Amino acid sequence: MSDYRADVEKYAKKPINEKALAALEHTYRLVLSKADSRYVACSDPEELARVKENFLKKKLGLAEGDLDGALKGVCEAMKADRTKSRLTFYYLLAEHFDKLDALA
Repeated sequence: MSDYRADVEKYAKKPINEKALAALEHTYRLVLSKADSRYVACSDPEELARVKENFLKKKLGLAEGDLDGALKGVCEAMKADRTKSRLTFYYLLAEHFDKLDALA
């Protein structure tokens, strides 16, 4: 988890929620183990739509609202990173919506 922690620390606005980070790593361990699904492609609208449906709506239980704005915000925050870690991306979205405790 230390590699993920260091990446999340680069972008997180608050101290790291260790339980939420561990829960994300456990839940998405298979996705993170595959090279083609380990990263989020902000330039791919279909990818962002999947993140919106499967993570924001299903996992975090969010309804429509400013979900697209949050996705754009995280993409903007991570724009310097060519390979946007899915775990970091999801952590930042959960942090944005104050849903880290829902992950743990």
